[in-house]
Amino acid sequence: MNDNQIKEILKNSKIIAMIGVSSEKKGEDPKNLKRKPANIVMKYMQDFGYKVIPVNPFAKGEVINGEVVVESLDKISEKVDIVDIFRPSNETPGFAKESVKIGAKTLWLQYGIKNQEAKKISEEANIKYIENKCIKQEYQKLFQKSNPVFPVLKN
Repeated sequence: MNDNQIKEILKNSKIIAMIGVSSEKKGEDPKNLKRKPANIVMKYMQDFGYKVIPVNPFAKGEVINGEVVVESLDKISEKVDIVDIFRPSNETPGFAKESVKIGAKTLWLQYGIKNQEAKKISEEANIKYIENKCIKQEYQKLFQKSNPVFPVLKN
């Protein structure tokens, strides 16, 4: 997938389902939450006008960055454009199948995540497939012409 194709996807997408956004654990310092890559990326994409729906079965009903966490993709009532995954590569085929079921347009595997089976499932269903790329970094590179180190952590 080249930069122009990725730019088109980001330009034509409004709703991102983000799998693997973390909730605050009991006794955890709330500052830690802000340092988790999925949470950083979620907030960033929200700041640029995307609706980001957090998906995490262990945090169902909690509110993260102003959005209620859903337990699975099929619990989202809106039409999802991008399913963005922050989970281990071996879990992605299941998410690919769910993405097909809900009619998502793009399956996006974050930096460091790749899976041939997920790619095959996506391509057979005519879903665009991006792997091993950070949606935040791609947005910055393509729309803001900057290429910062990820993650940028501020206290």
